[in-house]
Amino acid sequence: MTLSSVETAPAAPAAERVERIRAAAYRIRHHALTMGEVQGQGYVGQALGAADMLAAVYAGQLTYRAEDPHWEGRDRFLLSTGHYAIGHYAALAEAGIVPVAELETYGSDDSRLPMSGMSTYTPGMEISGGSLGHGLTIAVGMALGLRLQGSASRVINFLSDGELDEGSTWEAAMGAHHHQLGNLTAMVDINALQADGATDTVLRTEPVTEKWEAFGWYTQRVDGNDVGALLAAFDNISSQSAAVGRPSVILCDTKVGRGVPLLETREKAHFMRIEEHEWQICREQLTAGYEGTASA
Repeated sequence: MTLSSVETAPAAPAAERVERIRAAAYRIRHHALTMGEVQGQGYVGQALGAADMLAAVYAGQLTYRAEDPHWEGRDRFLLSTGHYAIGHYAALAEAGIVPVAELETYGSDDSRLPMSGMSTYTPGMEISGGSLGHGLTIAVGMALGLRLQGSASRVINFLSDGELDEGSTWEAAMGAHHHQLGNLTAMVDINALQADGATDTVLRTEPVTEKWEAFGWYTQRVDGNDVGALLAAFDNISSQSAAVGRPSVILCDTKVGRGVPLLETREKAHFMRIEEHEWQICREQLTAGYEGTASA
């Protein structure tokens, strides 16, 4: 794990804590495959790649009430990347906010789980998806509003490396630092892929770490598929977060399709079309990989 803007790291998370989050990530991946099979295609690769990030948040960080998604005291999780909704729904099911059985309605007529996230449809979905680059701007306003209300709630904004192409993202980053929003954390999924191709061929954004640091954020870059590294990064944030302070960002290097070798090697992985006979292979590979790691 690479740490930036931090002098010392806390002790590694306990093995039991890491395993609990790993198990949640496995179930999130399994749920994503269940939903993907309903349509035979979709943003399955992103869901698999981001599962560890989502598990670390929902099983290890957020304060919420599953039976009352609009509870005022909740922490807010904002999915800026609306097309990652399949992964978010899987996490909401893992959290008990959405029934697991409902996942099989994904993308169907009258479903509460449309293919792109809609806050008006889905319990636990704070903002609607759509044009990328808006999530962090909303998160800044939400974090500032919560502070003005005297709330102790935090805001976690999930965004993608492709969204770093958008000027609005950097305007929001400046605003967060200006207002010293210590109650705001951004998580960037750096999977090096977007709709038009490899991220560095569309618009090179590296050096990303130095950019966020220059904007005044408490910055850490980790392996986003390493649960221990993710938990340690959140521990570092917790040790220095406050209503007034530096906003934080965790830059997460991930692999599209992580956990399913068949999908990790797909050439066109942004939006995957998966053959009918391949879904069971995907499940078997996912389970074999998880159980093999657990027993190692």
